Amino acid sequence: MKYPDELLTDVNRPGRYTGGEWNSVSKDWSGTDLKVILSYPDTYEIGMSNMAIAILYDILNRQPDILCERVFTPWTDMSQALRRANLPLLSLESGQPVSEFDILGFSIGYELTYTNILETMDLAGIPVLSEERGSNFPLIIGGATLNPEPLAPFFDLFFIGEAEEAILEIANTVKDWKKEGKNGKQGLLKELSRIPGVYVPSFYQDFYDGGEFKRLEADKDAKPLIERRILPTLPPPPTATVVPYIEVIHDRGAVEISRGCPRGCRFCQAGVIYRPARERTKEEIAQAIGEIINHCGYDEISLLSLSTGDYSHIEDLISQIRKLYHNQHLTISLPSLRINSSSIRMMESLPGGKKMNLTFAPEVATERLGRVINKFIPREQVLETCQFAFEKGWASIKLYFLLGLPTETDEDARSIVDLASAIEYAGAKTLGKKPQIRVSISNFVPKTHTPFQWVGQEKEENLTRRHEIIWNGLRHLGISSSWADPKMSILEAALSRADRRVAKVVQTAWQRGAIFDSWREYFNFQLWQEAFAINGLDIERYAQRTLPLEKPLPWSHISCGVSPEFLKREYLRSLEGKETPNCLEACQCCGLEETCPVRQNK
Repeated sequence: MKYPDELLTDVNRPGRYTGGEWNSVSKDWSGTDLKVILSYPDTYEIGMSNMAIAILYDILNRQPDILCERVFTPWTDMSQALRRANLPLLSLESGQPVSEFDILGFSIGYELTYTNILETMDLAGIPVLSEERGSNFPLIIGGATLNPEPLAPFFDLFFIGEAEEAILEIANTVKDWKKEGKNGKQGLLKELSRIPGVYVPSFYQDFYDGGEFKRLEADKDAKPLIERRILPTLPPPPTATVVPYIEVIHDRGAVEISRGCPRGCRFCQAGVIYRPARERTKEEIAQAIGEIINHCGYDEISLLSLSTGDYSHIEDLISQIRKLYHNQHLTISLPSLRINSSSIRMMESLPGGKKMNLTFAPEVATERLGRVINKFIPREQVLETCQFAFEKGWASIKLYFLLGLPTETDEDARSIVDLASAIEYAGAKTLGKKPQIRVSISNFVPKTHTPFQWVGQEKEENLTRRHEIIWNGLRHLGISSSWADPKMSILEAALSRADRRVAKVVQTAWQRGAIFDSWREYFNFQLWQEAFAINGLDIERYAQRTLPLEKPLPWSHISCGVSPEFLKREYLRSLEGKETPNCLEACQCCGLEETCPVRQNK
């Protein structure tokens, strides 16, 4: 079954829905024991750039008795067309209705995609509430979230941690359950809950006292603490990934060279939940690049990492890649570079490197605030690095900053303008012409399982005032800038730190029309405020309240491996403006000492 041609001709970018891409895998539907469909709850262009989907798709399709297909959230014109035609949402590979699969797995990477999850299920004809789904519907599994509570009633189970090994444990359990002819969804969920990292929210009850979260209590057979699964060694990366026919967000090959980050920035959730830092070998990375070229035809490869500059053999790796693929016209891109002259030299040595633009993320422009967030970069180092870049011929630099960080003042905002001005002056003096400086401002959002999880988000009026300080200052300098909508950040913060009651808010907002909330043209803050109010809750309170250190948090039953004591210690050090050395310099006893390769290699 495929969508009718007449339907596709009336929607934007029909290539989002046709499938048949190079390297996509189609198996015999009737002859395969288990049928899994994976989704990232956003458009095809964004979902196809999600590394988790590519990894799990590759692992599952390597199993002869499992088929794995894909589906993404249709854009609004397509969803309206499907409802008008009374057609179900179909998979990309075989065109089967999504509701016919055994498992529907969502990679949940961003809070503002929550309503898209409900939209995707509804378009597939699947009831959005777990309690309304029997064994005749797919098992709904969520991954890549460390606070499942605002989505708890919608999912049958969540997987906490790195899924490369566990995905087959889950799939084989469901497959065996089907083969043995067992009935009853609850029995299957009990069986699955025995797998480390699996969290079945229906086995837990939430309690409140005076409107405040009190505790989450496990049933007698459920685990009181769900521990994140951590891979001691990274498995081989996928190298025969699906190649889209239409342009996607990251239209290039990619190799994850390391996972985790040793730096310990206190605002960064990824830096905590992907600990400990682990690396692939130079040989494995170089081989993967060759396979991607052969299987996918890409001439640009991105070396992915939270901290590419911290890869222990990065210069040797680049040299090896340059020697192996010197005749391939290959371009290598390096995200997440450190602000130092070594990064510029590294960019100079890249095969296929072009002096188009450099991107740095100082995050803040004052040394005081840098110590608060544990990302201290002296102003002189930022200026010297940019000066060195100008001397090497770069004329375009993009700078990323965070606004609304704990203890921030208006003076910290003004310092962003001062730093950008000093960089522009250095560029004009060196290049003999005005360089292109761009400033991107994001709003700080407190995230779970970080030292700043207890911090309330800055109030909207303060964020707006500081945005205006920066915008006016940069405008007079002729420097372009962009910034995030503070209201969007308030919603993100509220959902990030939500308890289970907020699931009703998510459902209400979706029922009232909330969809694609991360897209400016569809974001409706008033609608969300109303959804919170209808359910007797306050969006600003969830986002902006400082949480007490001594009380349980709605996500305390989820362990990311890093100890709560370490996070509290880091939070208190931030308020004192004290730095903490990174893991490469000294072990900080974060709770992962036994599994940390950085410590073991010393």
